[in-house]
Order: sequence, then structure tokens, then C-alpha cells
Amino acid sequence: MFRSEYADVPVVDQPIHEAVLGRSAVEYADRPALVDALDGTTLSYAALDAFSRRIAAALTEAGLRQGDVLALHSPNSVLYPAVFYGASRAGAAVTTVHPLCTPEEFARQLRDAGARWIVTVSPLLATAREAAGLVPGGGGAGDGDAGGVREIFVCDRAEGHRSVLDMRDSTAPEPRVTLDPARDLAALPYSSGTTATPKGVMLTHRNIATNLAQLDPLIPSGPDDTVLAVLPFFHIYGLTALMNAPLRKGAKVVVLPRFDLTQFLTAIERHRVTALYVAPPVVLALAKHPEVDQHDLSSVKYVVSAAAPLDARLGTACARRLGLPTVMQAYGMTELSPGTHVVPLDA
Repeated sequence: MFRSEYADVPVVDQPIHEAVLGRSAVEYADRPALVDALDGTTLSYAALDAFSRRIAAALTEAGLRQGDVLALHSPNSVLYPAVFYGASRAGAAVTTVHPLCTPEEFARQLRDAGARWIVTVSPLLATAREAAGLVPGGGGAGDGDAGGVREIFVCDRAEGHRSVLDMRDSTAPEPRVTLDPARDLAALPYSSGTTATPKGVMLTHRNIATNLAQLDPLIPSGPDDTVLAVLPFFHIYGLTALMNAPLRKGAKVVVLPRFDLTQFLTAIERHRVTALYVAPPVVLALAKHPEVDQHDLSSVKYVVSAAAPLDARLGTACARRLGLPTVMQAYGMTELSPGTHVVPLDA
């Protein structure tokens, strides 16, 4: 009989907002949780926790009820986690939406998920409004009856739509929601593999929280780490490795809205990033692109590549260029919350 060298992991029966922020918001209250790499906007752990509670209160006051589905349609931002945890605290499941989807693709996801609420950003508002209009009963104006989208909120500002920014000042009471972590959905991401029509993956609070605990001994993230979030939060890889996992451990998450090599390298240098979670195309850039030599990347302690197979020679070339022992590889799938395999750093 072979036994793992790692300890057994008890099931974590906590709502995801508690599993992530319950300890870190107390122990690391004044430390930065999220930093916008482009404009420097920063949320401390205490501010993130408080903001998510106010969002929960404002959403509940708007009519959101336990069991509703909220569609989060946004690129990475410091507000994305606040909205996710706020919706969770209000008892909603969050269906994460690709920011570049078409109105028809968005509408298909809204119908399939049964989403009644949308949170988006002003540059994507036209897509969200058109998608809501394609769903029966879903004008999104805020007066919807049963079925369809009831209201569209924005993370920034847009005429005729309430802003998440104003929810920080909500005086509504915080909702008292009792969740069953084993049964209640926390997230409803859509996954298609490479060719199929995307299908909703029903992930409970227990699914996600327990997988975070399973990854603990393999992902050496902690309060002294700075993680660069460039892969999208809407994808389960980004949601776990770049949002839930580091925020659970008190790390600082530096947020980029999309991958741009110059911005990526500048953020690593400026913020002394210690941990990179990437896909093979980014490993290729780190290994081969001449611009890498123009930046000080000596703060990076480890790189994890996932989402697709990584050529061994490419991984070795990247590690050598960054002065690392290896590029770690990981495997998972959305249906598994998602992580199942990680090559340990000391392997």
C-alpha cells in the first residue's frame, strides 16, 4: 500500500467568503489584499471584507434573494473579488462570464444559468444590455418580474445603472443567510473544453473551499507573497489560483485586466512579484522574448504553468532564464473545482 506523504484533508464546510476571508480579514486586516497594477488602487483585507458585506446588503436591498444567480461580466479588477464575495454572502451563486463574449453567447449563458442579475463594466455595458434583452422577461431595467434579468449594475459609472462603487455607502442591513456548503452553489462557471458548447459547472461552497485546502501543501503562498493576477478571474484557474487561494493565505494580489507583455513585466518589477500562475504562451514569452532582459524579475520565487501541456524544454528554458530550479506544472478541470495535480516545488 502506498500512502501520500501529505496529510489527509478534512472536508471544509464553510461558505466560500468565510473560507477565504474569515481568517485573513482579521489576521491581515491592514495589509494590502488587492492592488490595481495600472492605477495603484488598493484594497486592504479589512476594506475588501467590509466592501463585500456592503455589496451583499445592497444587492439584498435591490431584491436579490438566496438561490439567485448573478452574472459577473468583467475583466480582472480589484472590485471583482468584492462583488464575488458580496454576492456569495447574500446567498447568490455567481456565474462568471467571458468579458469578450458576444451578446448571443452571453444570453445563452444567462438563460441556461437562470441569472437574474448582472454586474458588468461600462465598456461592456452594451453587450450586457443586448444579452439581457435577448432573454425572455429580461430587459434589465430593474423592474423585472419572475424570469429574466432584473437589473444590470456596473463596477464603474454608467448613466441609468447603479454602481458597485456606491454600494460601499449602503446603509441597508447585512443579510443573514444560512448556507448549506454541501448543497448551495457558490460558482457556476461555463466550460467547453476546446470545441463543445459551454456548459455550466455547478460548484458548491464545499467543493471550492475543500479544494483550496487540498492545494495548501503544494502551493506555497503566504502573507509575504505577492501574486500577479493576469489570467482571467472568470476562468476557474484564475478564480482559484489568483483570487481565492492567495486571498485565503493573506498574500497581496496585483491585478492586471489583461495580458500585455510590457505591463506584465513592469508589474513584476514594480511590485516585486514573488509568484506567477500562467499558461504556456506566457512561459514562452518569459523564455524567449528579448524584452524580458529589460526588467528586474529577481523577486520571482516560483512559476506555475497550467491550462495546457507545457513542453519540458520550454519549461527548462524559462526556469534557467529566471534563475529558478523549475517551472511547476499543474492539472485540473473546472468540474473538480479545479486542482487535482501539482508538481511540488521541491520535486
